[in-house]
Order: sequence, then C-alpha cells, then structure tokens
Amino acid sequence: MTRPTSEPVLVRALLIFLALGFLALFLVVPLGIVFIQAFEKGVSAYFAAVREPETLVALRLTLLAAAVAVPANVVFGVAAAWAIAKFDFPGKSALTSLIDLPFAISPVVAGLVFVLLFGRTGLLGPWLAEHGIKVIFAVPGIVLATTFVTFPFVARELIPVMEATGREEEEAARVLGASGLQIFWRVTLPNVKWGLLYGVILCNARAMGEFGAVSVVSGHIRGQTNTLPLHVEILYNEYQFQAAFAVATLLALLALVTLVAKSVVEWRARAVLRASAGAGGPS
Repeated sequence: MTRPTSEPVLVRALLIFLALGFLALFLVVPLGIVFIQAFEKGVSAYFAAVREPETLVALRLTLLAAAVAVPANVVFGVAAAWAIAKFDFPGKSALTSLIDLPFAISPVVAGLVFVLLFGRTGLLGPWLAEHGIKVIFAVPGIVLATTFVTFPFVARELIPVMEATGREEEEAARVLGASGLQIFWRVTLPNVKWGLLYGVILCNARAMGEFGAVSVVSGHIRGQTNTLPLHVEILYNEYQFQAAFAVATLLALLALVTLVAKSVVEWRARAVLRASAGAGGPS
C-alpha cells in the first residue's frame, strides 16, 4: 500500500544526491584538504608543528576557556531554563529574549563591548588598573568573551525539553513533601539529562572554536593569549601553511570528537524515548 506522503523514487534519489553532494562539497572536501596539507611535508613535520611551545600554549588556553565557560553556562542554562519553563514571573519574555542576545549580535561587537567595559580607558578600566587586575589582553578577557558567546546553548536546549515535560511531576513531588533541591535532583534533572548533555556538547564545541570575540580581547600575544583559532590565523598570515594546517587538524579532531559525542547522545535519547513509548503502550 502506498503511503500518502511517499515520493517518487527519482525525487527521493535526487534529494539524497543533493544532500550528499552538499555535504561532500562543504564538509568532507575541505576537511580532507586540511589533513592533506597538514601532512604534506611528512609526519615528522606535522608532529613538529603541533609540538611547538606556542601551539601547546594555545591548546591549553583553548581548553581552559572551554573548561570555565561550559560549567558556567551549565549553571546559568539550568537555572534559566528551570525558571522559564516551570514558573511564571514578570519579565519572563524579556529574559527569554536576552538569552538569544549572543545569537543576534556579532562576536566582534561582543568583544568590543568587553574592551569598552574593561579596557584601560574603558568604563571599569581605571579601577581595575588601580587594583592590579588585567582583563583585556589577558586570560580573564578570553574566558569572559567565550562565556558570553556560548551561554545560550545550554539554556536553549533545556527550555523546550522542560516545557514538554510539564510541571505535573514537580507539583506531585511538592505535594508529597519533597524540597526544592530534592525535586530538582530526583525529578527535573533525570527528565532533561539528555537535553542537558546535548547542550553541553554544543556549548563546548562553540567555546573551542570561537574566533571573533576572542580575537578582539586577546591582543594576539603569541605564547600568552592566542587560542588555537587565533594561532592558526597567525601561522597562515606568516605563510607557514603546513604548520597552520597541522594546528587546524587539532581543531578538526576536536570537532569530530564533538560530532561523534553528539550523535551518540542523539541515538541514546531516541532509544530512551522508544523504550518509554513501548513501556507506556498497551501490553
């Protein structure tokens, strides 16, 4: 029996071909070129490039920025999503709109805002200088910029999940005498754990690949404030193409690991949903 939504075989084949062709042209081919150029001068030249002290410093700084930004955004995202999805309060729509702010403005503009706030001649710059606190052109500025551009990801993944689960289970737990903390750990968090993990993966990927905002606040100090994306740009501008592509493979590998983790989470979430649907269906 033909399904009402079925399409002719030729149409389906054409759509699949276009999708695969698009992926090959804009994802597989560029990724392959990066690895080919990275190993153009041999394996020894590749490992010499990735073991350079400046590269290792850039890698550590990238991981440090992600290690601070992701947990901070998890705390913010869970709190914001819980408040928006489970409660009604004045300013709820404004909070929802503010969460999307980093999506609406350029990362370069976000970096410039931090310079105007924390720079030497900025709004808070003189006070920070008096107390020996350096934010711009230092690690704190990089962490702040990374945190800002990534903070919507966790909240935006959790809000629809929490709204879909509703408030009935939390209200039932409250009636039975559970405290707010008990409700969160035993009712809310188990219901949204896969959405939370998915948001963490996306947030981490964005944090490690951030360029625009970090470029503005870092100062491009080699061996001190360059993250991996900035280090790749510097090597490429200095015509060290093989070294630039070698360092770029580190970012590509991090992206591939993130993609695999994302796929595993999606598969696991679908499996849990199927199991829940099967358990709730007629026996």
